[in-house]
Amino acid sequence: MRVRFRALQRHSAHFPPSLTRAHSVRFAHSNMSNEVNKSAHPFDKSRLDALLNRRFFYAPAFEIYGGVAGLYDYGPPGSSLQANIIAEWRKHFIIEDHMLELDTTIMTPAPVFETSGHVARFADWMVKDTKTGDVLRADHLVKNVLEARLAGDREARGLAAQTQKVDEKKSKKKVKSVAVQLADEKVKEYETILAQLDNFSGPEIGELCRKHDLRNPDTDNEVGEPQEFNLMFASSIGPTGQHPGYLRPETAQGHFLNFSRLLEFNNGRIPFASAQIGRSFRNEISPRAGLLRVREFTMGEIEHYVDPADKRHDHFHEVRHIVLSLLDRHVQTAGSTAVTPMSIGEAVDRGIVANETLGYFLARINLFLINLGINPKRLRFRQHMANEMAHYAADCWDAEIENSSGWTECVGCADRSAYDLTVHSARTGQSLVVRQALKEPIITEKEVPEFNKKALGKTLGRDAGLVQKIVGEMDEAQLLKLKGELSQGLTKISAEGKEITLTPELLSIERKTFKQSIREFIPNVIEPSFGFGRILYTLLEHSFWCREQDAERGVLSLPPVVAPTKVLIVPLSAKEEFDPLVQEVSTKLRKAGIFSRVDDSNTSIGKRYARNDELGTPFGVTLDFASVQNRTMTLRERDTTDQLIGSIDDVIAVVTDLVQGGMNWADACQRLAVYDGVQAVD
Repeated sequence: MRVRFRALQRHSAHFPPSLTRAHSVRFAHSNMSNEVNKSAHPFDKSRLDALLNRRFFYAPAFEIYGGVAGLYDYGPPGSSLQANIIAEWRKHFIIEDHMLELDTTIMTPAPVFETSGHVARFADWMVKDTKTGDVLRADHLVKNVLEARLAGDREARGLAAQTQKVDEKKSKKKVKSVAVQLADEKVKEYETILAQLDNFSGPEIGELCRKHDLRNPDTDNEVGEPQEFNLMFASSIGPTGQHPGYLRPETAQGHFLNFSRLLEFNNGRIPFASAQIGRSFRNEISPRAGLLRVREFTMGEIEHYVDPADKRHDHFHEVRHIVLSLLDRHVQTAGSTAVTPMSIGEAVDRGIVANETLGYFLARINLFLINLGINPKRLRFRQHMANEMAHYAADCWDAEIENSSGWTECVGCADRSAYDLTVHSARTGQSLVVRQALKEPIITEKEVPEFNKKALGKTLGRDAGLVQKIVGEMDEAQLLKLKGELSQGLTKISAEGKEITLTPELLSIERKTFKQSIREFIPNVIEPSFGFGRILYTLLEHSFWCREQDAERGVLSLPPVVAPTKVLIVPLSAKEEFDPLVQEVSTKLRKAGIFSRVDDSNTSIGKRYARNDELGTPFGVTLDFASVQNRTMTLRERDTTDQLIGSIDDVIAVVTDLVQGGMNWADACQRLAVYDGVQAVD
């Protein structure tokens, strides 16, 4: 007897009512196509938000208590997605570049951040509504209001793109545009301000608010002058409160304070890199953008220690051909946001990117993000302008990803020079240097003061130490001048408002030869810093689309490498005879290192697959009555909904290769037969 089984998700709807179900299988399969139109429907953020909430990717923390802005809990798929992103980060950077991994404390004594400059400088500018007292981040106010005015201008000119649906509950969080045409000069002025926005100081932002009448969009009230707000969460260590501390806003200081131990672990050699994944905290002024601006987040940071005299990278030749979309500081200063496609090799050669090591990491960041599933056409690298440059940075680039909120920094890559190690060494008195044996000794000659300490003390008393300090700090030219004067009999030096007479009996200047076999230096640091929550959210946006036939059927096209669940196991029936096969398939996938999930709910196969399309599950296997009798199994691909069939072991082997990146779907089609919806069952 030949039994026709329903085709899976793709065949569950939209066939002519005049055909029987059995006919519908053949009909749908005969029109199977590998072409998937993912842009049939415009991106709808409200649909994505609803999906993420329904499937519990993440949700506001403490929701039943009303929630707290900027704090989120990840559900099962969100946690798995972030864990997979982090696992890929660890492979891509820590393993491939032989980095030293750390796990340092979150609570940090105040002196650490006083020394690093965070207490004085780690701040954003905020403004207050003059009537309600509501607080807004100043640069975001300028950006949101001006962008809304430009959107209204485009609408008035008939140039507005199709607007996205807006959740009424969240509508207050976005500035509504009004169709008002602006003068061409005003449009150009606004565009220039937006291009240069990150370069404005607090007082300059205040001037912009006054000049362009920028008000709180929620109340239409004026705002006050910008004020600095430190973003660190203050705390105390111990029961007495006498030891102030902070929750770290970054993991970097834990790297620097352990530099000497890391250097020793690496046998005293540089270059080398340390890496850390951990929680950080920033008391954001007005977190209103979901995972894009939060107060607690997971980040990954790399500190690559390099000789300041040689910032070349041994593996730069492997990436110099990679083309990045670059937005350098000069283009922004000129009021433009036009990117320039350029190979990283050319960018370094032309001095646009400061050095090979910085360029190497920019290229590696680009590869990492694209491998996760970020759309390369919506990825750019923007160089910091002078005023926005961090206090420690010599050069800095952000990997920015375009999303429904605009361009968002997801990775920062800075040349921190020797700032951190220098200031921590000065504060603690600990030597944080590299001692490097020279291949050839350096022979130098220089003038050296020789003090007759006994005579100096007897003659000058308390001023003896002062004289030694002043003369000891003299440069070569000053010592030569002093030497000449002493040869004439005596000389005088000024110190603390008085003149002190020196004679050859107290001091002589001798020319000596020195042989230097060891070079001491403080290394420079190149730091890539990743915000995993921002990467996760932009990846979800880039992966989301709706079926051409039905806008209600959303899909997350997450690559297998990061998908929370790799394979869905769907038994056609709940009969006991299916249990051994389900257990067998699940066990074999688990032993192959493939995370799978069984969906044996009572809903139709189509609905089960639709549910897992929303979860981003790339592959599904179906066990039916033919599986019980013939040990065959079908394999479904999420985006195309195409199906293949083979023996259980063959299908498991193919799906294992697909998940691990050993083959693509086209290769799988060469290994397994196309399933036409018909199987022979006795």
